Amino acid sequence: MDTRRLLRTFATALGTAGVLVSGCSSGGSAPSASATGSAAAEELEPYYAQKLRWRDCGAEGFQCTTMKAPLDYGKPGGGDVKLAVSRKKATGPGKRIGSLLVNPGGPGGSAVGYLQGYAAIGYPAPVRARYDMVAVDPRGVARSEPVECLTGKEMDAYTQVDQTPDDKGEAERLNQAFKKFAEGCEKRSGAILPHVSTVETARDMDILRSLLGDEKLHYVGASYGTFLGATYADLFPARVGRLVLDGAMDPSLPAVEINRDQTAGFETAFQSFAADCVKQSDCPLGATSTADAATALKKLFADLDAEPVATGETRRLGEPLATTGVIAAMYDEAAWPQLREAIAGAKRGDGSGLLALADSYYEREPSGKYANLMFANAAVNCLDLAPAFSGPEEVEKALPAFEKASPVFGRGFAWAALNCDAWPVEPTGAPHRTVAEGAAPIVVVGTTRDPATPYKWAKALAAQLSSGVLLTYEGDGHTAYGRGSDCIDTAINRYLLDGTPPKNGKKCA
Repeated sequence: MDTRRLLRTFATALGTAGVLVSGCSSGGSAPSASATGSAAAEELEPYYAQKLRWRDCGAEGFQCTTMKAPLDYGKPGGGDVKLAVSRKKATGPGKRIGSLLVNPGGPGGSAVGYLQGYAAIGYPAPVRARYDMVAVDPRGVARSEPVECLTGKEMDAYTQVDQTPDDKGEAERLNQAFKKFAEGCEKRSGAILPHVSTVETARDMDILRSLLGDEKLHYVGASYGTFLGATYADLFPARVGRLVLDGAMDPSLPAVEINRDQTAGFETAFQSFAADCVKQSDCPLGATSTADAATALKKLFADLDAEPVATGETRRLGEPLATTGVIAAMYDEAAWPQLREAIAGAKRGDGSGLLALADSYYEREPSGKYANLMFANAAVNCLDLAPAFSGPEEVEKALPAFEKASPVFGRGFAWAALNCDAWPVEPTGAPHRTVAEGAAPIVVVGTTRDPATPYKWAKALAAQLSSGVLLTYEGDGHTAYGRGSDCIDTAINRYLLDGTPPKNGKKCA
């Protein structure tokens, strides 16, 4: 797969001139009393009045800066968080529209990395011509005071813990692994852990909007980035410009339903992969039916659970990493040939292919260092919603429903949803309908066989938003914009360039 496509695909899971420029934005607006309360608006004024000092990033055409936001919006004078921002200015021709913020999702994906590695060079040229392409790493992510939890060696061990326990002893070892992870986050990042919620990040985006000189926020968010964009719209409906929410989440769902829906989503994606695989001459899962392919994959997982295979390095490929490798390839059908080869290799005793896919998913470097994607992912998710389960007993009761949703992945997904039970910070968010009353039209994009953000979520979010417009991609993979559908790209480009949304309910192949 193309490196930029890998960056775009895996960042959405679970997602950027050598002259020093200084100055302040003009034309942006400070927070309104209705949005923040009059006292809070006054306390936030210094943040909206700060000056951004842009500098060369080391990457041609990009500039970088750092902005400040309050660590705690409830106590704006109680300390700051520093957020990394990058931009590539509009190239022309055509009149500049403003800034276009992008976020690849996660939560935990680096928006700056996504901007510099894909969006600012891979988005359609007419869009890049008329927008300054901008990204800010959310608080706790990548370059913005990242949450840290485990060392590389500790993370290696964590990713190899059996997530389909066969007895109470294995279940307790998994539970202890979740506790050790949470304790590591508290030890290394305790100060910021209570302040990485989606609501706080959305408020940070409004400060940046103003500092960039924009009256309205123009934004493209993928996967979790849709939850972030919808949250912004709900907080600041009058500030909504052109918002594209691609691979939408449904904010009204509790954690257990989100996890169960995703389980079904990955089953749908696997069925699509299997149907294609059995038609190929090199399919390692047989050449008869999708049911037989599922049986063959489950057998491979069971074999690897019993006896991990070599990978060419000190780590061996057991069931946990193999499952992650398969899941990683479900995000993009372009990875299916690579997945077939990796599964065939594992069946021969060579686990290097599935390990490489798993490492891409976890953002693990060859050196053994991990990006903070998984640390930030847990920190945000566990703060935004109450845990899906409280203890292994609740997981056991839920197993039949998860296994019904996916005979292949259900058991592992159910146990993985236990991770927030040991979290050291109480959740501050709750499921809620997101309406954004009075906002300009918001384009919500759903892919019918999306594994990570099931299509029904896009339909639900578009229906909740007072100005939601549903755009459907009938296809495979995670998210739709820039994936090869001229119909999707044309509809979104037109909306971004002249403000005309597609007809509600429009479908593209």
